[in-house]
Amino acid sequence: MILFAINLAASVALLLWSVRMVRVGVERAFLPQARQGLKRMSSGPLRAAAGGMLGAMVLQSGTAVALIASGFVASGVIATGAALALMLGAELGSALMAQVLVLPIGPASAVLLLAGILLYFNAKSLKWQQVGRILVGFGLILVSLRMIREATAPIAGNDLFLAVFAYLEGDRLSAFVLGALLSWAMHSSLAAVLTVAAFASAGIIAWPLAVVLVFGANLGGALIPYTLLRTASRPVRVVVTANLMVRSAFALLCLAVVALGGLQVPALGGAPQQDVVHLHALFGLAVLLIALPLRALPVRAAEALVPPTPKIFDTAVSALDPVALQDTRLALACAHRELTRMAETVQAMLLQVRTLFHHWDPDAVALIQRREDEVDRMHYELKLYVARLRTAGMSEAQSRKGLELVTVANGLEEAADRIAVNMLALARKMNQNAIAFSPDGLEDIERFHDQVAANAQLALGVLTTGDPADARQLVADKDEVRRVEQLLQERHLRRLQAQDTASVASTNAHQETLRLLKQINASFSYVAYPIIEEAGEMLDSRLAVRAAGGGGS
Repeated sequence: MILFAINLAASVALLLWSVRMVRVGVERAFLPQARQGLKRMSSGPLRAAAGGMLGAMVLQSGTAVALIASGFVASGVIATGAALALMLGAELGSALMAQVLVLPIGPASAVLLLAGILLYFNAKSLKWQQVGRILVGFGLILVSLRMIREATAPIAGNDLFLAVFAYLEGDRLSAFVLGALLSWAMHSSLAAVLTVAAFASAGIIAWPLAVVLVFGANLGGALIPYTLLRTASRPVRVVVTANLMVRSAFALLCLAVVALGGLQVPALGGAPQQDVVHLHALFGLAVLLIALPLRALPVRAAEALVPPTPKIFDTAVSALDPVALQDTRLALACAHRELTRMAETVQAMLLQVRTLFHHWDPDAVALIQRREDEVDRMHYELKLYVARLRTAGMSEAQSRKGLELVTVANGLEEAADRIAVNMLALARKMNQNAIAFSPDGLEDIERFHDQVAANAQLALGVLTTGDPADARQLVADKDEVRRVEQLLQERHLRRLQAQDTASVASTNAHQETLRLLKQINASFSYVAYPIIEEAGEMLDSRLAVRAAGGGGS
């Protein structure tokens, strides 16, 4: 029994890790393109649903699409109805991806693993390294599914397990709750459904029980973004609440029909694991077809249920605990936590400023200015805290760590100034003079903003985890941002040559906005350098020069 539990737990853990590996690889290599593609496809409900479906298939996660959509809603890029369509399509896309993963392509795992590992270790660029990571992830998914089937095979004739599953088959509500908890605990409805499919393939669970577990897993999948975003802005909470209402209502209706109505869902004629994922896909398709035309109804219901965000000022307690100054290691950890808060605040300012590309928004301006005051305060207090710590005495390594924290804080404070001072001044001048970006110019700026915002999110991850691979990716993305900025400046000059009226009127603001976004991106990239230097790695001549100047090894 103990050996069975270990084997099953290891198999499920490998499945979760594999799905995450694919998602991380896609995010590191293609997240800016994915964000831009999702934004472009959000112009109508059908296009938004199709974009969500494709995004989930690429990212291997409906939750990842939901988080991207929430960012669009928070910055006012898309309406709540379009965001709901994205989420509904994403769940279907995740279900369709499961169709591929349960095909009888087990031998392909060896090919995927070999190709992925060779590509990862021999790639000339970080992007192709991530493609190798994606292939390895897919190979490990196939391996983990085979491991689950092999781990569960010995219990197919075990009287105790058969009795438990027989009870669950009779108690549909408990089975439904179990499916929801499984999906929520795994933070992936895809992984939960694949696990149910593997159990069905091994003959552990009968088809009627698998049906109810799939219904529950779909409800659990909607709970994931709801719990992750429960403290977000009100428009975001409205979208995830509407999504939860739609999917939970449909899942509970299906449960009622099966449990109370006595309706038996017929098997779909394939292998057991294929029937499970087919049912999952049919559920997602049915929800999409029914909810998409009626999306305004759940949105209005969610708006009535979700309370407005209270207008309160920052009440967060500073992480700079003066008592911790007695312990240098603990004090540096406190300073690092405060630096992370500072980075999150600057990222929020970056997302908020996007609305000013379209129109003047006094509320957005006031919020940006308030956050800039918070950043100034955190920057000032962090420098004094580290200075007091250095006075108390530190080792050479600890002193270098404190200096690195202050250097990153300086960069973040510069980024906040560029947003709250320079970019607001540009927006105010455009508003006063009734100047607007040209349609092509606005699209270029928004795409560039998306790229910088994605790098800011990566920088937060690097600051939190200290992962050298992510740090290398962040520095590589800095060079890519520089290249894209030059390309967009060239595109703007071509519009000027064509005497585009709006481009001529907005030329100063356009070029300055691109320059400021590039500088903001550079400020976030400062997070990566200490981590790469500590790992003893140099990416290119630019990084080597910086590291040498900063005293790195």
